[in-house]
Amino acid sequence: MRIHLTSVFVDDQDTALRFYTEVLGFVKKTEVPLGADRWLTVVSPEDPDGTELLLEPSGHPAVKPYKEALVKDGIPATAFAVDDVHAEFARLSALGVRFTQEPLEMGPVTVAVLDDTCGNLIQIVHQAG
Repeated sequence: MRIHLTSVFVDDQDTALRFYTEVLGFVKKTEVPLGADRWLTVVSPEDPDGTELLLEPSGHPAVKPYKEALVKDGIPATAFAVDDVHAEFARLSALGVRFTQEPLEMGPVTVAVLDDTCGNLIQIVHQAG
């Protein structure tokens, strides 16, 4: 068994698609119209057949209070692995990405937390081999 799909709730799919592709560097994998919304996924360009991230519309009434509670408490909705947290922090900061936590080294793990502009905090992480 392996993880095939995971999701993040987004306030606006177009904004999310731009941020996740043009800023973070993912590539669009699937876009299927579903009424007012879309089944919209992105993947890592390094692993185009790997785990897909669904940019899930935040329309369900439970989503807004859930997302707000996570953000208020500083809890990331998900985490993405990077090769160098400090380099990604510098690259993304130069692109105007707002970080709520600068790179922090915790033993063999380095993390930072960013605002995805779609109502979520996202952690970037590297674990030393």
